[in-house]
Amino acid sequence: MSHLSDLKATLAQITHLQEVSQILSWDQQTYMPPGGAEGRSEQMSTISRITHELSTSSDLGRLIDGAEKEVSALEPTSLDAQIVRMVRYDFDLSTKLPTNFVAEVVKTTSMAEHVWMEARRENDFSKFAPWLQKNVDLAKRTVEYYGYDDLPYDALLNLYEPKMKTRDVRVLFDQVRPVVVRLVKAIQERQGSIDGSVLLRSFDESGQEAFSKEVVKTFGYDFNRGRLDRTTHPFATSFGKNDCRITTRYDKNLVQMALMGTMHESGHAMYEQNVGDDLVGTTLAGGCSNSLHESQSRLWENLVGRSKEFWQYFFPKFYAQFPEQLADVDLATLYRAFNQVTPSLIRVEADEVTYNLHIILRFELEQDLLDGKLTVADAPDAWNQKMTDYLGVTPTTDAEGVLQDIHWAMGGMGYFPTYSLGNFVSCQLFEKALEANKDLPIEIASGNFSSLFSWLKENVWTDGRRNFPLEQIRKATGRPLETSPYIKYLTNKFTEIYSLPPI
Repeated sequence: MSHLSDLKATLAQITHLQEVSQILSWDQQTYMPPGGAEGRSEQMSTISRITHELSTSSDLGRLIDGAEKEVSALEPTSLDAQIVRMVRYDFDLSTKLPTNFVAEVVKTTSMAEHVWMEARRENDFSKFAPWLQKNVDLAKRTVEYYGYDDLPYDALLNLYEPKMKTRDVRVLFDQVRPVVVRLVKAIQERQGSIDGSVLLRSFDESGQEAFSKEVVKTFGYDFNRGRLDRTTHPFATSFGKNDCRITTRYDKNLVQMALMGTMHESGHAMYEQNVGDDLVGTTLAGGCSNSLHESQSRLWENLVGRSKEFWQYFFPKFYAQFPEQLADVDLATLYRAFNQVTPSLIRVEADEVTYNLHIILRFELEQDLLDGKLTVADAPDAWNQKMTDYLGVTPTTDAEGVLQDIHWAMGGMGYFPTYSLGNFVSCQLFEKALEANKDLPIEIASGNFSSLFSWLKENVWTDGRRNFPLEQIRKATGRPLETSPYIKYLTNKFTEIYSLPPI
C-alpha cells in the first residue's frame, strides 16, 4: 500500500506543523512578553500558510485517491480505512479555503487575542471592537467559502462539531431550557438555604495551586507529560500525546475558580494524553470533536469534582491545606457551597444549573452578528440585555460582559454551543460508565478513580478521531446523543441539595 504509506508520512508532517503552531499559541497566552505580539502573529501566519498548502496540495489529493483504492477491501472499522476516511473529509473541507485567506485569519486572530487581553484588563471594549469586526467579517467570508445547505451558522458549527446542524442544536436546547428555567425558579424560592460564603474567604494562591495539582494527579493527569501554568483565560493544549499542558487562573477570594478550572482542563488533557498509540503522527491523534472534548472536561469538573463522593475523599486534604479558612466548616457545608446555584456574570464561574443559559446567550448573539442583525458596536448592550433577561444579573463593566471570553478574539464563532453539547454528552457517558460499574461512587469516595479513567480511555480516549462525534457517542453508549441523562442528573441532584418538590 504505497499510497497509504506515503499518505501517512505526509500526515505526520502536517501534524508536526500543527503542534508547532500550538506551542507558539501556548507561549503567547502564558509567557510571551507583550512586545512579541506582532512578530508572533507573523510566525503563526507563516506556519499556517505552510500547513494549509501541504494539507490542500494536489499531491496530497492524489495520495488520498490512491489510498482510497488500497483500503477499499478493508473493513470500514479498520484503522487504515478510518484514517483515509477522515483525511478525505479534512481535505475536502480544507481545499475550500484559499491559502492566503487561512494565513490572514491566523495573523488577524493572533493580534486580536493580544488586543483582547489588553482590552479586558483595561475594561475598554472600544480597543477590541475593530478586531472583533475583523473577525466577524472573516467569519462571514469563511461561511461563503464553505457554503451551507440550511443556515449560515452551520458552516461555522461544523468546524467544531462535524455534521451537526444549527437546527439540531436548537432542538436540544429547547429540550433543556424549560427544565432549567423551572429548576432555577424553584431554587430561587429556596435562596438562603445554602451559604456559599466559605468559598469567598482568603485562600492563598500557592495553596490553591498545590491542592489543584494533587486533585488532577489523583484523577490520572500525568505531570510527566504535562504541566500547569497561569493565563488570562484557562485552556488546555496538546503538542502530541506526551506533552499535554493545562492552564488556570487564581483569585484568593474565589477558591473555586482555579480548582474547578484546573479539573476542567485536566479532562481535556487526559483525553489527549490517552489517544491510541497507533494514531500518533496522524491527524486522528486528538479529540473526536469539541462536544466530546467538553464532555470530558465537564465530566471531571462537575460529575466528579462537584460530587458528594469527591468531597468525602478530598475534604480532609482540603482542610489540611487550609485549616484556618475551614476551621468552622464541615463536609456537608462545603459540598453544598460548591453546588450553590446563584446566577453569575462569568460563564467559567457559573454553577451547573445556570451554565447553559450563558451558552444560549452566546449562541444567539453569534448568529445575530453573522446574519447582520447585530452590529459589533451594539454587542455590549445586547450582551447585557440578554444577561438581564436570562439570568437576572447585569454586567456593570464590559470585562464582566462582552469581553469575558477569548473565543471571539481567537476567531472561534461556532464554538460555544459545544460546551452545552459537552454537558449533555458527559451525563450520557457517565450513566453508561455507572451501568458498567455500579460501585463507581464508592470508588470515587475512596479516592479511586482508576475504573472511571479506564472506562473513558477504552470507550472514548483511545479512539481519538477515528469516528465522527455522533458515531463515537453511539459507539460508547449504544444510543444517539440525548438530553435525558443530563436532565435527569441535573434535576435529581439539585432537588436533593435544595430539598425541592418534584420538578
